[in-house]
Amino acid sequence: MEEILARAQKTAKEAEVFEVTSEETQVKFDANRLKHMETTQSTSVALRIIKDGKIGYATTTGITDGQQLVKDAVETAVFGTEAKFSLPYNSIYPKVDIYDDATPQVAINDMVALGNKMVAAVTAHTAGILCYANIARSVMTVRIINSRGGKAEYKKSFFSLDLEGHLIEGTDMLFVWDGENSCQPLLDPKPIIDTVIRQLEWAKEKAKAPTKVLPVIFTPYGIASALTYPLITALNGKVVYEGASPLGDKVGQQVFDKNFNLCDDPTIAYQPASRPCDDEGVSSQRTPLIEEGVVKGFLYDLQTAGKAGKKSTGNGNRSRGSLPTISPSALVIAPGTATFDAMVSDIKEGLVIEQLMGSEQGNVLGGDFSGNVLLGYKIEKGKIVGRVKDTMVSGNVYQILKDIAAIGNEARWVGSVLQTPPIYCQGLSVSSKG
Repeated sequence: MEEILARAQKTAKEAEVFEVTSEETQVKFDANRLKHMETTQSTSVALRIIKDGKIGYATTTGITDGQQLVKDAVETAVFGTEAKFSLPYNSIYPKVDIYDDATPQVAINDMVALGNKMVAAVTAHTAGILCYANIARSVMTVRIINSRGGKAEYKKSFFSLDLEGHLIEGTDMLFVWDGENSCQPLLDPKPIIDTVIRQLEWAKEKAKAPTKVLPVIFTPYGIASALTYPLITALNGKVVYEGASPLGDKVGQQVFDKNFNLCDDPTIAYQPASRPCDDEGVSSQRTPLIEEGVVKGFLYDLQTAGKAGKKSTGNGNRSRGSLPTISPSALVIAPGTATFDAMVSDIKEGLVIEQLMGSEQGNVLGGDFSGNVLLGYKIEKGKIVGRVKDTMVSGNVYQILKDIAAIGNEARWVGSVLQTPPIYCQGLSVSSKG
């Protein structure tokens, strides 16, 4: 990296080298059987420069002396975007616990045993179900150096358990799933097993959803599939700068229910999305976005912050072959006070939604969404009575979150980028085939 940086500094005003190395081991089960085990290693190096006021960029995999990388970056700078930022100086980064020595030490045989345990428990509960499981562990090292003395390096461990079940009876297809992610080993699959079996129990009977406005409880997975994408888009500093965000001029105003709180926090210990700095070397921080329903701020990377006259919030993220873009690190919706059972018992007729399909196809900037219910349940007289089929729901995120009936008191992670409790919404348009 130092060699590449030295070469780049001879031709560019500013330069940055970003390196990621990783090793991952996966154990996969397919249709109730162990399918394969594999370990992969990878290294990628990216060079970003500012030359003649424009951004140049090049990337490679494996080991390189940097000569060709610098040449490629210089050539792209001719056509590059005008740089509106300077690279950060060396900083003192927060201490964030994201590595556990025990994670890479989990034996492959133990990973296989975890998969067998999950598959065996679900197949014993439901005859004919096909289970697909993935158990993975990995270690990643990130290094960033730049021409202004900026330097960051950290190591992160990762462990995940994922379980999915398919039950097909004629033309009826049922999909159930759950998973967990952590920087620490996950050696007890019981919570995942219990969630999948609970879904199967609720889906045993079939129920009819009427076509009308109904109260809806979104589970954490339901929130991830329906409500968060419009919010993430509206809170993106680039969308705000371009004047397209409906929240752009609402800072300090109450737009949402006073019980709704949202922040981005990559400093939470042992969460895979956490880190001491972003992919541009800017220190990680907790960024309030919505507090008691009031819009507090937006997410920025260096380039957009420079254009908007703001400071980066440490949300410059990139895949291994791309320039940094703005994205949340770890969104956290604060829990409320209601239990899930209390929310269900409060509803005379309504739905519980676990997953929507196609909800990102609506007017995202306006907050509109609609989608088919991939997994959802009917509530009648305060009880879940069965699974709904051939049902679509639609609504507007801003209207739903402006007047929330209740927020659950237990939050959970969905993947590694969203922690949320269930949310009980006053009304959603529901349409049912037939």
